[in-house]
Amino acid sequence: MAWNEPGGGGKDQDPWSNPRRSGKPPNIDEAINRLQKKFGGAMGGAGGAKGVAVVGALLVGVWLLSGIYTIDAGQRGIELQFGKYTDTTTAGPHWHLPYPIGSVIKVNVDEFRDKQLKMSALTNDENIVEVRIGSQFVIADPVKYLFNVRDPDGTLSDVMQSAIREVIGSKKMDNVLTDGRTEIASLVRDRMQEMLNGYDTGLKVQSVNLQDVQPPEAVQPAFEDAIRAREDEQRYISEASAYSNKIIPQARGEAAQIDEQAKGYESKITNLALGEASRFTQLLKSYQMAPDLTRERMYLDTVAGVLAKNKSVVIDSGQSSNVFYLPLGGDQRTAPATKTPLDPLSLPLPATPSLSDAAGARGSVTSDNRSDLRTRNAP
Repeated sequence: MAWNEPGGGGKDQDPWSNPRRSGKPPNIDEAINRLQKKFGGAMGGAGGAKGVAVVGALLVGVWLLSGIYTIDAGQRGIELQFGKYTDTTTAGPHWHLPYPIGSVIKVNVDEFRDKQLKMSALTNDENIVEVRIGSQFVIADPVKYLFNVRDPDGTLSDVMQSAIREVIGSKKMDNVLTDGRTEIASLVRDRMQEMLNGYDTGLKVQSVNLQDVQPPEAVQPAFEDAIRAREDEQRYISEASAYSNKIIPQARGEAAQIDEQAKGYESKITNLALGEASRFTQLLKSYQMAPDLTRERMYLDTVAGVLAKNKSVVIDSGQSSNVFYLPLGGDQRTAPATKTPLDPLSLPLPATPSLSDAAGARGSVTSDNRSDLRTRNAP
């Protein structure tokens, strides 16, 4: 029956009594005794001490079960006993002595943490630059990260400032603002890792990004002009290199062509000279065997070559001393040349006469005949 249920005969079933009705404060000892009696009756009459022991055992079991915990992938569990480090656990279920004796701290070692920083730095040539830098790092050793440094994030910020000032302080301003950013970022990362290892922080720097480097706002327009001039310089150098790469092979080709033409001309002139020398040698041999006949032949060949270029006709009148001149073909001054000039070098060499022919020639050709021939063939 519930307490104070209507129909209870006016009897109060509240074990602490009803102070509102009686006007008296509740008796705590009496209430506890009533609870012990009822609880002992519920346990089969074994007595209050046994029931308390069972309740205590249940409470101890629940307390021990509270020490079970699970570590996710990418995490590490740092177990503490009375605040002192005892063990590091990996992914999976684990148990430790429950609170307040033991505790566990879960640390994510695979998470990439980011740190941004904006600061001013002095270069080697005593110029000030505004630097905006970012770094990504992970926790390599969670024990060192938790216990060796009081403020890991603050330590990381101080290390970044020290490293960037040290590296930029060793560089010229032009190098910092132009093509030296990649090198500076690499040097800053190495210097940061060296300092973090010296402090035994348990942090590992994954990357450093030099996001922006600018001169102070007061002198920024002048630096922009200098950068544009440097870019123009590089553009002119590139254009000159392109022109050089184009014109040099062309010049080399023309030089090779001229060289080949010179070699061909050399070969032609050499062969022509050798032919002339050979022809002269053969002519000399003929002259030595029949001097008069050879001279006469040379004279006739020369006269034939001269007359071949003339449009006049000379007619022999027999015994008469008169020579007829017939100007054929009109005025020579206006008549165009229709014949190709005769090249003396292309004339065939006279056949070398034998000794008998040479002797006969000497006897058949007299000085009078030669004079007559010269007179008759004269222009």
